[in-house]
Amino acid sequence: MSRASIEKVSLNGPAGTLEAVLETSGEAPSFIAIVCHPHPLFGGTMNNKVVTTLCRACRDAGGAVLRFNFRGVGASQGAYSDGIGECEDLLAAETWLSQRYPGLPLWLAGFSFGSFVAARGARILADNNRPVQHLFLVAPPVHHYDFVSIDRVDCPVTVVQSEDDEVVPAEQVFAWQQETPLAPDLIRFSDAGHFFHGRLVQLAEVVRSRLPE
Repeated sequence: MSRASIEKVSLNGPAGTLEAVLETSGEAPSFIAIVCHPHPLFGGTMNNKVVTTLCRACRDAGGAVLRFNFRGVGASQGAYSDGIGECEDLLAAETWLSQRYPGLPLWLAGFSFGSFVAARGARILADNNRPVQHLFLVAPPVHHYDFVSIDRVDCPVTVVQSEDDEVVPAEQVFAWQQETPLAPDLIRFSDAGHFFHGRLVQLAEVVRSRLPE
């Protein structure tokens, strides 16, 4: 049985070097994945437990998964840019990962602030005829960022939202899910807060059900 590989890497981003971690199962990957972390100004990093849970699920399913610190976080250079610059960071990470593993389908995910970055990145990739295979959004902050303008991503979308989220208003997410042309599949979690404490195992199971077989 192959052993999982965890490799620290540095990427060239538009605002400077980006600190990142690449995880693989130890075998040739069947897909690639990128997971975006929560808000940089509120302690969000690539080591967030929701982020690492998503990454581990992708890795164990046979993917090569990249998590990285947005500009100004950890050893990544630059400064916070309200989601716009962070999306540029994501696109740089996607270019790097696609060049390392050419021809593989891309699975894109984000948690909280990171879900806005992931969704915006998916729209840009779709506009450039490089659509992702699946977009996975955990607790998308639709109350604070312009998700309305993200009207196409050319792939299936899954939204996971806790009904007891203390940061993102759940009812606003549910209303957006009904109205957006993205037509996402909605997975509701009860008895779970914003950070899914005590529910990470169940979250990983949802992730695995959406990954390429």
